[in-house]
Amino acid sequence: MRYVKLGGNGPEVSIVCLGTMTWGEQNTEEEAWEQLDYALAHGVNFIDTAELYPVPPRPETCGRTEEMIGRWLQARGCRDKVVLATKVMGGSKDGRTFVPANRTVPPAADAPSPRLEPAQIVAAVAGSLRRLQTDYVDLLQLHWPDRWAPCFGKNQFRIEEHYDPVPFEEQVAAVGQLIKEGKVRHWGLSNETTFGVCKMCEVAAKLGVPPPVSIQNDFSLLDRRFEGHLAEACAPFNCNLGLLPYGPLAGGTLTDKYHSGGEAGPNARHVKFPGFQPRYHSERSLAAAAKYYELAQSKGLSLAQLALAWCKSRWYVASTIIGATTMEQLKEDIEAFENVELDEETLAAIDAIHLQIRNPNVMD
Repeated sequence: MRYVKLGGNGPEVSIVCLGTMTWGEQNTEEEAWEQLDYALAHGVNFIDTAELYPVPPRPETCGRTEEMIGRWLQARGCRDKVVLATKVMGGSKDGRTFVPANRTVPPAADAPSPRLEPAQIVAAVAGSLRRLQTDYVDLLQLHWPDRWAPCFGKNQFRIEEHYDPVPFEEQVAAVGQLIKEGKVRHWGLSNETTFGVCKMCEVAAKLGVPPPVSIQNDFSLLDRRFEGHLAEACAPFNCNLGLLPYGPLAGGTLTDKYHSGGEAGPNARHVKFPGFQPRYHSERSLAAAAKYYELAQSKGLSLAQLALAWCKSRWYVASTIIGATTMEQLKEDIEAFENVELDEETLAAIDAIHLQIRNPNVMD
């Protein structure tokens, strides 16, 4: 396992990050612990979660994933061996008040609509620390912007959707205070745009707050938009943020189970939740994935190995977030980072397919 440093002053993390968003919905706690034990034994020291998880989010399960991780950390006594990342929910107008309600025990009866207000950021961290059974998180990420921004498969900025955000200064100051108090060691962004990255870094410098060290965005063979303006903004000589790709397998679309007679079982995400994250399983996405599947087969690789090894090959990728619902999937994913290197011919063939069907995950 290789390790990299996030940003200029961030933690040293494995190039594989264990994602957890299925735990408590598609995976039991016993399965979650098995994944954690296996990943740690294979050098994976980076765990990513969120106060919102598991997904699809709902009041009955909100916070369950962090609770599972917290019990594992206590049982194994290994808090000092892992880099623990979580997220505070971004600004939302969709009424999911059950997320801020879950920050206290008992849950608040009159919780506000989630926004990245200072008081809400502080409360979110308090809730996460309680569930994770720790007194600090290594990486706190703002799950998505507190303003309308094109993310989750959207590409066009729609000015009519814009609403007044919590000022950047207030968001950054709140994170800075948590860092001073030792509750947060580093911070990062998620589902952010080039404008947001530059603005957050500018404000952090103005306020004397350590800059963000990472950005967690949707990124895969089916969505390569990061390699444009965002890659420049996040380059080491500019804002210096490491990319943590999520969705590198497009929810399973970039695996063998949906191609050439493969079988997706009833617990597969696109089978169990067909209306969740439809961008990953659209007609265009499936058509592009079929071409990548043929390429992988010609190289003696599984489609998942091709997709993950490609992420690993990108200079701006720090650590790729993997997710698995079975141990077989987890082992295949980790092996792609340990044993698979793509040659120039394969990388050129990937680029040729990309030019035929560019970013099919994009819905507009």
